[in-house]
Amino acid sequence: MARAGVSRRALLGGSALAAALLCAPHVAAQALPRVVIVGGGAGGANAARTLLRDGRVEVTLVEPEPLYVAVFHSNLWLGGFIDFAALAFGYQGLARAGVRVVPQRADAIDRERRELRLADGGRLPYDRLILSPGIDLDYDSVPGWSRAAETAMPHAWKGGAQLRLLKERLDKVPDGGLIVIIAPPNPFRCPPAPYERASMMAHRLKTTGRGGARIIIVDPKPKFSMQGLFQEGWEGHYPGMVEWMAPDISDGLVSVDPATGTVVTGFETYREAALVNVIPAQKAGAIARGAGLADASGWCPVEAASMASALDPAVFVIGDAAIGGEIPKSAFAAGSQADVAARALLAGLFGEAVPPASYASTCWSLIAADDAVKVSGHYRPVDGRIREVEGTVSGAREPAALRRRQQEENADWYRAMVAGMFG
Repeated sequence: MARAGVSRRALLGGSALAAALLCAPHVAAQALPRVVIVGGGAGGANAARTLLRDGRVEVTLVEPEPLYVAVFHSNLWLGGFIDFAALAFGYQGLARAGVRVVPQRADAIDRERRELRLADGGRLPYDRLILSPGIDLDYDSVPGWSRAAETAMPHAWKGGAQLRLLKERLDKVPDGGLIVIIAPPNPFRCPPAPYERASMMAHRLKTTGRGGARIIIVDPKPKFSMQGLFQEGWEGHYPGMVEWMAPDISDGLVSVDPATGTVVTGFETYREAALVNVIPAQKAGAIARGAGLADASGWCPVEAASMASALDPAVFVIGDAAIGGEIPKSAFAAGSQADVAARALLAGLFGEAVPPASYASTCWSLIAADDAVKVSGHYRPVDGRIREVEGTVSGAREPAALRRRQQEENADWYRAMVAGMFG
């Protein structure tokens, strides 16, 4: 349903009304077309940078948080490889570069008037809107868990406070203690991330004299990204510490009890776990769903050649919130989508040919010190859908020198990524 005050007509993105809006004369009449971006993460910040380099539009970034915490590199902090300061970035660099940064929460989108409504009651008119709202968590997807229970059983899938809580709880796990990770169903943000998290937890435990602790992953999926590589790494680096339970082994998750740290599966009940990390099902951020830009899946369909919303051509949806076809929900992918969307947006505004779309994603995962694996892909629009045209994945039992170089690649990419976003 649309939010109150947003008319039914505003939700008809594929209608003649939407087509007419794209040709509205005020776009051509004003000095600089107005592009508003919601969300200052890997998608939004990169889109702002691309638009600034072009110099023909006014760019406004709406982001309520003063600091961006790079969740996509946070597992390395859990493992003790980097400091928290390496994850946190402000928006001063974007502001100095010419982006108007509005530190407000975006409350609703009036697609008919083409206005973004802010939490303080303000309104921002736009000629084009880029949505990079990330994800919301489905608190009802894990029986017994809720928003109120996220302190007792943290998810640490969004924001700095949850990450700090997970790290505090991890550091209190005793030798011989039990950690249970509830993995999410597909699709979810960053496919290898829960399994890299288990690796980094095991590394932290082992290197701090708690190698007798156990980590059990209760998974609703029969397989996961780079499964063989992770399991090979767990056996080699952390024998007996990490156990992955597919649904046919666990007989499925039945419930959790945050008050007692209990996890019940069809196979076994795990009582008094020292730490339960619940990573629930996910969906597009509320601002996109409230504007009628998501479909029944909870995610936002987009045009494969441009990242324009399939429901409103004046809006582009990038990053985790979009239905990206075969491209995964990763920070690398969000940056790639930002570039495609920004270039297509500019071409549409100024009557130019839309550049051919090409996307890329690489996910590196650290299993142990100097032991990183990766999965990469290149993607193009094929028959109206983003499809992989080339892909590579690390091999089993690779030389130690190669695994070390892959971690160096990971670190180099991260430094370049955040410098490009916030430098």
